[in-house]
Amino acid sequence: MEPFKNVFNEKFVNKLAQAIASYDKSFKKEKYLSLIMSKLEALELKERMRLISSEINNYSDLSYVKMLEVLKKSKTHFSYEENMGLASMVFPDFVEVYGLDDLSESLSALENFTIDSSSEFAIRAFILKYEDETMAQMLKWAKSKNEHIRRFASEGCRPRLPWAVALPPFKNNPKKVFEVLELLKNDESLYVRKSVANNLNDISKDNEDMLLSFVALNINKTKNTDWILKHASRTLLKKGNKKILAYFGYKETEHIQLNNLSLSKSVSLGENLEFSFDLSANEALGNLRIEFELDFVRLNNKRGHKVFMISQGTHSTNNKTINKKYSFKKITAREYYKGEHFLSIILNGKKLETKNARCLV
Repeated sequence: MEPFKNVFNEKFVNKLAQAIASYDKSFKKEKYLSLIMSKLEALELKERMRLISSEINNYSDLSYVKMLEVLKKSKTHFSYEENMGLASMVFPDFVEVYGLDDLSESLSALENFTIDSSSEFAIRAFILKYEDETMAQMLKWAKSKNEHIRRFASEGCRPRLPWAVALPPFKNNPKKVFEVLELLKNDESLYVRKSVANNLNDISKDNEDMLLSFVALNINKTKNTDWILKHASRTLLKKGNKKILAYFGYKETEHIQLNNLSLSKSVSLGENLEFSFDLSANEALGNLRIEFELDFVRLNNKRGHKVFMISQGTHSTNNKTINKKYSFKKITAREYYKGEHFLSIILNGKKLETKNARCLV
């Protein structure tokens, strides 16, 4: 898979410079291109985006407000279908760099730029500097007819948005975030609902009780809201929180026996750890959330653990056999080390049995 940073490549920079030059006769395109291309290769994703956006004003005679109009026109040269959504985030990044002293014009520009792209990173600087004013605008965006703008209202105020600056005031007290999410909790767009669920999941990591209260007030109201609540509760479900498990109908499983847990005795890097087990009862198994936890070796002999979903749903039979495999292939987010690893089976939040396997890196 090609690295995300490569969306900011020579082709993109040339296309952007040409678009700007077509609307800004003062833009020194060749000098801009020369500078960008001399530095781009050595940089990672966000560094590339910041280089491209922050140097625009240095090669133009236009004011910030006039350049916004140029960039709005330039953005029309980039098609969402051409996978330019991520690359187009260079436009809101320009607003973050140069627009913090011009709130009104900047918010208007971010609304424009978020369509078929996203201004979710750039808006956070404005929330931190102008919290009340920016969140008031978020409430307006949450009522937009455009799903990109409604999603932006949620995604932009996530307390823990990945790759973005965190929002400490909302990690401490997400009251203003909930005001936005109230307007979006039954949105017709799955694109928006996913963002709402992710925002609520962020909130659950710092304010568990607030998420539990939100679920209690809104569960079983509408199909769309129920989908949001289930997805929003994934962190608490993986933690085995008894209240959240009960809200979604996951009861105690004392009537169920786990038998014949077996797994590979050893696995090498790049191979699969295969495991299987049986569930049985004298009555229907019922509504089950079946997971496994991997307790693994980390760098310097430290340990970590992560819970993975196997399946969830209602079982009318009184037995079930599970065959599963887990890949020890190295990925960007996780690296494996030689040593003893432990696999546990979890049923409705309760750990039932654990076995070990050797990882032979």
